[in-house]
Amino acid sequence: MILIDATLTEQDLLPSIRRMWDMSAPRIVAVERDWGPGSGSPVYTVEGLYTARGWTEWTQGFQFGSALLQFDATGDPRFLEIGRAAVRERMAPHVTHFGVHDHGFNNVSTYGALWRLYREGRVPSCDAEAAFLEMALRCSGAVQARRWTRIADGGFIHSFNGQHSLFADTMRTLRSLALAHSLGHVMLDEHDEPVSLLGRLVEHAHATARYAVFYGAGRDIYDSEPGRVAHESIFNVTDGRYRCPGTQQGYSPFSTWTRGLAWVLLGFAEELEYLASLPDADLDPHGGRERVVAPMVRAAIATCGFYVRNTPTDGVPYWDTGAPGLARIDRYLDRPADPLNPCEPVDSSAAAIAAQGLIRMGRYLGEGSGEGRQFRAAGLTVARTLLSEPYLSTRPGHQGLLLHSVYHRPNGWDHVPAWASVPCGESSMWGDYHLRELALLLMRLAEGACYRFSGPPTQVAATEARQAPTHVGRNREFASPTTEAAGAAHQARRCVGPNRDRGSDDAHSQGSSG
Repeated sequence: MILIDATLTEQDLLPSIRRMWDMSAPRIVAVERDWGPGSGSPVYTVEGLYTARGWTEWTQGFQFGSALLQFDATGDPRFLEIGRAAVRERMAPHVTHFGVHDHGFNNVSTYGALWRLYREGRVPSCDAEAAFLEMALRCSGAVQARRWTRIADGGFIHSFNGQHSLFADTMRTLRSLALAHSLGHVMLDEHDEPVSLLGRLVEHAHATARYAVFYGAGRDIYDSEPGRVAHESIFNVTDGRYRCPGTQQGYSPFSTWTRGLAWVLLGFAEELEYLASLPDADLDPHGGRERVVAPMVRAAIATCGFYVRNTPTDGVPYWDTGAPGLARIDRYLDRPADPLNPCEPVDSSAAAIAAQGLIRMGRYLGEGSGEGRQFRAAGLTVARTLLSEPYLSTRPGHQGLLLHSVYHRPNGWDHVPAWASVPCGESSMWGDYHLRELALLLMRLAEGACYRFSGPPTQVAATEARQAPTHVGRNREFASPTTEAAGAAHQARRCVGPNRDRGSDDAHSQGSSG
């Protein structure tokens, strides 16, 4: 369980955030220098250098979006030009990509980020470019919403696996529908039938809350506590009925792949912020504000709580709550995560995504809510861990920014150093991007504003910007060996010992969440 530092504030993290941006800049430049248009999209590092991994080009938006975040945080015009040129020259195929569920990743991180900078007055006004960005965002939202599966009680945007497949990841792609709706776009289907993009956003969110998130209600024998997330939910496309949980990147359909948990956690928090900005008249056609929001709040609180309870004390999770090697790490939830252990990899990218979601959900619930105070403080605690070694990459020549990220453990795609037995020491494009996005959010909050994908920044009360919650305990200090020699010695030690006793709810060794 995360040991939350209730005294921590955004201002306390500013020195570490500035250092992170200093580390970030040369890494963006290095990737831009070494990565040609014909090389595909950089996905993760191997021995410190980014490489491609053919599946889909879902990480390209993170590559160029990182440059726009760097400009946003530092004002360095080099990075504005890198991002702007990429949007004009490289991103168009993603706008009309009908085969993926990744529009929020690729298009909101690029077209959306540049559009937001225009709205915030950070970029000199250019009506033609702003109109170009808005057209791309309108198209992207409609293309994503067109990838639709109807089910007995609504519908969802199906994954690239096919019409039967609802992915947890897609909660964060709903941003593309949100922006298109806010720009006034209405999708037209057969016979000119208008389709509300906001309506599809709500239906997808409700399907995710109902089927992908578990609430300790006994849906299966592993449904023992609120907040477990299934990476994939499977449906019978003939009659629209739910069939079973599944997974592509997790260990088991009955455990929680922690990056999938993080996508859901952040996706719900962001969409709740967005819906709060809309007038009641927008939500009335979809049942009214209470009906729209209530299932999403329930899912967000459940997943935030699950993350806090099922993550080691420093806030960095192992890659799956049911990973079998966790049974050989003694009391792994009662101490900081060990990225160099020989049993199971951690996933720092899940932590970067989840930290932002915890902070946003904490702010949504407010300082008057015990859960709100806890979640916000937990997010800040996780951020502090990621902004320092052994997770922040400081070694010259390493192109990654956030170390100890993993991509697809079941497929064995992640690099394992010669001295190690599990992946460690490498970065991913989404991990680097989300650390930068987390840092930008923290900077804005420290300044008394809040960065949102729908921009411009909203002001926060001065007391909220300064005051930290005080109802939970302080985290412990954590240092871990970072050199290759130390890592080899560390992994050589045997990883044995009984799992911590968690009573009848402990199902890690059986491959289920706990």
